Amino acid sequence: MTEPIKTLPLVFEEPKGRGKPPTHLADLTPAERKARLEELGLPGFRAKQLSVHYFDRLVDSPDQMTDLPLGTRDAIVSGLLPNLMTPLRVMEADKGTTRKTLWKLFDGSLVESVLMRYPGRVTMCVSSQAGCGMACPFCATGQGGLQRNMSTAEIVEQVVAGARSLDRGEVPGGPGRVSNVVFMGMGEPMANYKAVIGAVRRLTDKTPDGLGMSARGITVSTVGLVPRMKQLADEGIPVTLALSLHAPDDELRNELVPINTRFSVAETVEAAWDYARKTKRRVSIEYAMMRGINDQAWRADLLADVLNSYGDWGWVHVNLIPLNPTPGSKWTASDPADEREFVRRLEAKGVPTTVRDTRGSEIDGACGQLAAVEP
Repeated sequence: MTEPIKTLPLVFEEPKGRGKPPTHLADLTPAERKARLEELGLPGFRAKQLSVHYFDRLVDSPDQMTDLPLGTRDAIVSGLLPNLMTPLRVMEADKGTTRKTLWKLFDGSLVESVLMRYPGRVTMCVSSQAGCGMACPFCATGQGGLQRNMSTAEIVEQVVAGARSLDRGEVPGGPGRVSNVVFMGMGEPMANYKAVIGAVRRLTDKTPDGLGMSARGITVSTVGLVPRMKQLADEGIPVTLALSLHAPDDELRNELVPINTRFSVAETVEAAWDYARKTKRRVSIEYAMMRGINDQAWRADLLADVLNSYGDWGWVHVNLIPLNPTPGSKWTASDPADEREFVRRLEAKGVPTTVRDTRGSEIDGACGQLAAVEP
């Protein structure tokens, strides 16, 4: 690199004065849903019926909720199922099996989610913040700054909306269910920890209390907020942790992932190792391959040495991501030969490595591209 990379300041707290989205069924536990209706002067037992409609039947129209009395149906539905987000645009790729949705939230904030259908599974990539305060210079979201945190229900609604589109046969391949959720959309999930954990719990609660997903199908990513990584290890939810490392040395990572100036590579990788030790869940190390920046063979060797220093008991897996450039960006994908050598070096040192399928790049739906620009 000929000159230092210019980065924005880190932002951990959402801007003051932002309004909160309306309270939604997905924000609440079953007991809280019942209490919410009773506060509104409505029968509390209707909360379970609403939960069945939302999480199990995937219904979004009051007209289809025929087990609710007509006279109070609208009041019951608006009390627990307020409209949280409006789709502005849906873009498709891969013959319709990859769908990126641009959502407008109640306050005008814009976020994006991506549905990806593969043989045998459907993955939803969801946003946890409008924008992001982590300021990674190669990421379109990071360069836009942080607008606000999303609520638990706003996060869950992205998955439920994807489940509805599958259930209704809107995605090629026939009806299906969402099997995997990755918190790899807009935002730093660990900077919105309470809402993200709430969403994970709603996704994994048994139906009709939640979507009934397996926690093992959920991946929570982070650039390395070490205290929150440690907190997640103690939650007792066996989600997969994905650490966006992108460089094995502090000198480069300080520039690529500014949070590294707070928590070093050593501290961050140790927190990831500790997560694997406590949960017995293999950690994924995310590494975006950038031409001439972090893709040198010696960095592959160094990355392997850093990870292997914690032992080779299967605690870690490296996921290399061919970078998808954003328009006007100087960041570009590695040369395929350099990528192959990087993989070879890691595997030679016994580190399991895969190269991620770059779904949705032509609709700016791939890693680092989500910028939520209104059409």
